[in-house]
Amino acid sequence: MKYVKTLSFAALAILAIACKNEDKAGAAQQTKPQVKITKVTSEDIPQTETYTATVESDVKNNIAPNTPYRIEKIYVDVGDNVRKGQVLVQLDASNLQQLKLQVENQKIEFNRTSQLYQVGGASKAEYDNAKMQLDVLSTQLRQLMQNTQLVSPISGVVTARNYDDGDMYSNGQPVLTVEQTNSVKVMVNISEVYYKQVVKGMPVDIQLDAYDGETFYGKVTIVYPSVDQATHTFPVEVTINNSEQKVRPGMFARATVNFGDKNHVLVPDEALVKQIGAGDRYVYVYKGGKVSYNKVELGKHIGEKYEILSGVNPGDDVVIAGQSRLANGKEVEVVK
Repeated sequence: MKYVKTLSFAALAILAIACKNEDKAGAAQQTKPQVKITKVTSEDIPQTETYTATVESDVKNNIAPNTPYRIEKIYVDVGDNVRKGQVLVQLDASNLQQLKLQVENQKIEFNRTSQLYQVGGASKAEYDNAKMQLDVLSTQLRQLMQNTQLVSPISGVVTARNYDDGDMYSNGQPVLTVEQTNSVKVMVNISEVYYKQVVKGMPVDIQLDAYDGETFYGKVTIVYPSVDQATHTFPVEVTINNSEQKVRPGMFARATVNFGDKNHVLVPDEALVKQIGAGDRYVYVYKGGKVSYNKVELGKHIGEKYEILSGVNPGDDVVIAGQSRLANGKEVEVVK
């Protein structure tokens, strides 16, 4: 009887050990994190960059006399459209009348001296002196006539008026500023890595805060030949046709330049993992039952996916759920 009891206890012990081993094996199986994966592909993606800039007029003229004058009348105001050759400002003409009289008197004197010189009644020195005085006064008269009325050298719009009727002009601010706005421009500084790709005539999309949702079209008109040593950028002038006069100098603009397409991988947003305490992004790539922790370089956000410049290859399986329990090289169980 003792033998039977001893045998029963031994059998129970063996059974308990077997069950314990089975439980351990089952527990080990259950410790594998469960993940969901998706296969990524590559696409041709436009390589665009957006630059901020301020709209400038294509041509800007400051209207002012070359010497101080009293301003008699200003015929235009800020916002007025003007044409080339239009009289904008009338200056005090009292000096002009006096100078005209001096010129007429000197003409009479020169003619008298010339006649005397021809018959021997005046010397060559007297003749030359009379002619020189007439030339000097005539030049002064032409200059004064040009400055008595100030005309616009371009067709455009008045963007500044710094004086009123009766003011004395001083050599400071111009009386008026006229800007040509049939075409306007923006200046952008582009990274030197794109230098060979930027050419004259290249199209550029322009967005303005003043016209939300509307796109204006410009083109590259000047590519500056030098690169800034400090910023490693080069200036590019983009001209916008503004025949409708909607775009105005001073507006804030965003210029988007397309540098062509490149074939890059796209991964879903949920595949990206941010490293704690850093700005780096990672993706878990699944292969052969394990995952690898791959650092990635992000491009643009397109819909619900990110362009990946490096770190993931086309055809890779990436983890899109279950990353919280993962580590580099860890075995995982894939679930649907």
